[in-house]
Amino acid sequence: MALELKQQLKLTQQLVMTPQLQQAIKLLQLSRMELVNLVTKELEENPVLEEGLEGDSPEEGETQVEPTESVDESGEPVEATEAGLEASASVDVVPGEEPASSGDEPEHVPTDAEKVADIDWQDYINSHPQTGIREVRDDDSPSFEATLTRRSTLSEHLLWQLYMDPISDEERYVAEFIVGNLDERGYLQSSTEEIVRQSGVGEEVVESVLARIQLLDPVGTGARDLRECLLIQVRVLRIRDPLVIGIIEETLDLLINRDFRGVARHLGTSIEAVAAAAKIIGRLEPRPGRGFGGDDPTYIVPDIYVYKIADDFHVVLNDDGLPRLRISSMYRAALAKGSNTPSETKAYIHDKVRSALWLIKSIHQRQRTIYKVMQSIIKFQRDFFEKGINYLRPLNLRDVADDIEMHESTVSRVTTNKYTHTPQGIFELKYFFNSSIKRLDGESIASESVKDRISHLIRNEDPRRPLSDQRIAEMLRVHNISIARRTVTKYRESLNLLSSTKRREVG
Repeated sequence: MALELKQQLKLTQQLVMTPQLQQAIKLLQLSRMELVNLVTKELEENPVLEEGLEGDSPEEGETQVEPTESVDESGEPVEATEAGLEASASVDVVPGEEPASSGDEPEHVPTDAEKVADIDWQDYINSHPQTGIREVRDDDSPSFEATLTRRSTLSEHLLWQLYMDPISDEERYVAEFIVGNLDERGYLQSSTEEIVRQSGVGEEVVESVLARIQLLDPVGTGARDLRECLLIQVRVLRIRDPLVIGIIEETLDLLINRDFRGVARHLGTSIEAVAAAAKIIGRLEPRPGRGFGGDDPTYIVPDIYVYKIADDFHVVLNDDGLPRLRISSMYRAALAKGSNTPSETKAYIHDKVRSALWLIKSIHQRQRTIYKVMQSIIKFQRDFFEKGINYLRPLNLRDVADDIEMHESTVSRVTTNKYTHTPQGIFELKYFFNSSIKRLDGESIASESVKDRISHLIRNEDPRRPLSDQRIAEMLRVHNISIARRTVTKYRESLNLLSSTKRREVG
């Protein structure tokens, strides 16, 4: 069989992920605070970008675009910003265009291009690494980092108290060894024998230091288990009720399972007495290190505000702290026709201008997309914004994507890590997208509405006779909601609510 070479044409379609497209996709899923950080970083790294101050008007031949979207009285986005962006982009892309002139000058005035012609750009950039920073600090004012503080850790808090009293070097070494072996609950994870063997210090010294640590604030830190932790707190609080001590020492497991009858039978007392003792024990702290563990609190700043004015809902994007970007007129002039700027410098500036314009356009497109998505959510969930969670409708990403004629992945990115302030409270955008539960009449109800009903039923139940999951399912069927017991259990656990057995109170 002979081999031969042939040429043929073939048409194919493919998606090319350019760096600009990747940047636009990345901007979509950023929260407002993340976007502010990214813009601030770009201002530091791109010298042609600068921030316009409030009230500034763009100079002649200068690009100025706010990265937020204006809304007119009817609630529709104003197109002036996008039109201005396209016009300025068309001017900047052609480096040979002259800026518009208002008239003949009586005498020659040195232009910005002539001023920058003799600048050693490499030296300039190296000596001004933060070109574009818009804030000038007073030399006498403290830096932002100097005003920050952090929470002390459990180890630091304990050692600070321990070192307030005279302590030997040997005891100090043992104390640091013990504190270093505490878990996030405040419990000691090593036995006394292990500490003695690893530290090389006598057992009496270890026991003495451990006893001192257990009495520090928070009381009970350094206990080996829950029983020891509670007994230490009982001793410090001088609780002398023998039933309380007996329950902790002998029947703590039964108490945890809310088996009051078993506790009463084991200790030979009444259920009412056990219930009274259980209330005292319930006021103790089973996890002394709770106040020092976990992540720092995260404060939510809404990306979108929804206001009801008359009978309409209006969307306002939160642009607080978001810089107003524009292209520096000095660098625009350096690209002008007839300037003496070296070609290498022009190529560098031209590349930075293109990058800056694409960033401005991407931010503007991001804001428009968020606005459209929020408008669509209001369209589908209007009853929720009017009346509350019980009127939340089942909704999925495809519904919104089809409504605004965008892809589902775009809607998914827009609704990630973004929050909206509404007349009903602050919600993540993902909250409005939830599955459906069938009603007995064939209609559907949002799963979040069902969760709210379950939470309401449990909050208003008789604590002596808590509702079982099966009973909750039956009560929901009375309200025209068809739901299985296992689904009730799943929703209850997602709400961090205990089972009926552990919710039961006695006495």
